[in-house]
Amino acid sequence: MKAAVLGKYSPDTIEGLKQRVTGGICVSGSGTLVRAMLADGLVDELHLFVYPLVLSRGQRLFAENQAETRLALGGCEQYTSGVVHLTYQPA
Repeated sequence: MKAAVLGKYSPDTIEGLKQRVTGGICVSGSGTLVRAMLADGLVDELHLFVYPLVLSRGQRLFAENQAETRLALGGCEQYTSGVVHLTYQPA
């Protein structure tokens, strides 16, 4: 696994990186980057882990004013802890 600093977000830079790397690009822990990449059509697969805990506060992954994004369920895995791993692709 290699890491690279790409600088300020640029859809063209991300698209170029996607063409050059094998095995895909993984983004973890940056909702802002994921939202931007979804809006620009750069996400090929989205992994969501749903925990059996309801919080009445916190940052949302999808902003209220974000454009609608249709997804198709690619897979679902349930763990004994009650956590569910959902895999989606753009519809």
